[in-house]
Amino acid sequence: MTMEDLPTSDDQRARWNGHAGRTWVARQESLDRLFQPVEHDLLAHVVANSPGAVLDIGCGTGATTLGAARALGSAAHCVGVDISEPMIAHARRRAETVMPGVEFIVCDVAAHPFRPGRFDFVMSRFGVMFFPDPVDAFRNIRAATRAGAELHFYCWRSPAENPFMTAADRAAGPLLPATPTKPTNAPGQFAFADPRYVQRILEQSGWSGVEIARADYEMTLPVEELEDYYTRMGAVGSLLPSLDADVRSRIIDAMRPEFEKFVCEDQVKFNAACWHVAAMAD
Repeated sequence: MTMEDLPTSDDQRARWNGHAGRTWVARQESLDRLFQPVEHDLLAHVVANSPGAVLDIGCGTGATTLGAARALGSAAHCVGVDISEPMIAHARRRAETVMPGVEFIVCDVAAHPFRPGRFDFVMSRFGVMFFPDPVDAFRNIRAATRAGAELHFYCWRSPAENPFMTAADRAAGPLLPATPTKPTNAPGQFAFADPRYVQRILEQSGWSGVEIARADYEMTLPVEELEDYYTRMGAVGSLLPSLDADVRSRIIDAMRPEFEKFVCEDQVKFNAACWHVAAMAD
């Protein structure tokens, strides 16, 4: 794979304004419940800092931005940003009646002209691993943040530590054409699996005091939502609609037993192996 093959901002824009973005909107309530344990801890850091202006990176359908606004009250201004138009449109609809003061912006944070020093807290729940040039992105975020402000985000550890999140790829891989191996740290769900890489990115982009800690969460999903989850989410879920019926059926049949390993009575249970990353703006 050459540099020309690496994902670009346009690739990410196409993905999150297409099937992936529409799926997250359709599954918003279910995904909010699934990731609530991470949101709980992220908002605890928000409350501990009592910021006046919060930037939520990769806010998606708005759960964490709205959560911060509820926790901080009207004295704080909370801004959620995402590259996905359908997800931001949904976030705005959610905010209309309950949190009209929350602002949602469709943008690429690596290039958006934020006002310098506008924010005094930056956060993200699984929204920072997709930047084609993460140093540029975090440098632009740093420029929008006042000196001494804190950054807190959660990202996934390695694929090996997250067997639920990789089950679809394991099952479907033998039934799909071979694809080039992604470079280490390429944009995607597990781009920040290596904490040394994450530390270098942040230090090169103007953040200091980087702390990276393991964070493990037991996540649950109603068993009746499981098949909808693995046939619609992720790379395999995005690919399935484009396949002919026979191949699609064989892939779903192959995925089913991989995911049934996580079923416990009426719930799906799995460990989410994450990093909690904290840093300060120099």
